[in-house]
Amino acid sequence: MVRWEPNARGRLEQAAMELYLDRGFEQTTVAEIAKRAGLTERTFFRHFADKREVLFGGGSALGELLVSRVVEAPEPAGPMDAVAGALEAAGEVLQERGEWARRRQTVIAANPELQERELIKLAAFASELAEALRRRGVAEPAASLCAETGIAVFRIAFVNWVEDADQRDLPQFIRESLDDLRAVTAGT
Repeated sequence: MVRWEPNARGRLEQAAMELYLDRGFEQTTVAEIAKRAGLTERTFFRHFADKREVLFGGGSALGELLVSRVVEAPEPAGPMDAVAGALEAAGEVLQERGEWARRRQTVIAANPELQERELIKLAAFASELAEALRRRGVAEPAASLCAETGIAVFRIAFVNWVEDADQRDLPQFIRESLDDLRAVTAGT
């Protein structure tokens, strides 16, 4: 094998996803991922702590985006509007990797351990959003209510987007889910 090859991380992600979908997450080994990518296990571990991180590695960046959008929201924006803007920004990022996100969701849905990890990630996003809202001066319990509600809206919109045969934009699903929430809470 050559010493350095371009896009090792991308090749490892692609190889892992193919194997997860073909053989299942549990049945796939790091050695098989590395081999399919034409790389070594050592190279795999330079990019990922373990085979789960192939699926969850982008979580930190997404969390940072959510927080920054809430913190940078215009001053007159209410807490739910700040969260909505952050969710739409995250939706745009996921939209760019639509096929990857859909395939990732298929792998996660087939594995209870990965489903648990996904829920933990979403709970962490909610905590980060609540803290960002508190930094904007939103008191409790409003900060936590808006953050938790926002993540619930995001999760429902994401599932609907993954299952959408027309492949409409994820931000559109997020806006529609927020509109549904507003209608429900308005009593209509």
